[in-house]
Amino acid sequence: MMKWFFGFYGIQIIIALILIFGSWFIWDRRFKTKHGQRVPDGFVRTNEVSIDPTTKKKLVVYFNPETGERFYKEE
Repeated sequence: MMKWFFGFYGIQIIIALILIFGSWFIWDRRFKTKHGQRVPDGFVRTNEVSIDPTTKKKLVVYFNPETGERFYKEE
């Protein structure tokens, strides 16, 4: 009975940890490719400006009308 209990919940904990760490690394990589100093070709500046709450940096939003992608340039 105890073997089944630890096996059942142990597998669920391992799966949850894999999902948590996997999503953390995917989110981090996805966000980091969307901002920087050099604006990629095809992006147009918008009037949208925001302040990153973690770094307190001013971010200007650029938009690519062909793909719908957004880019955040640090000011």
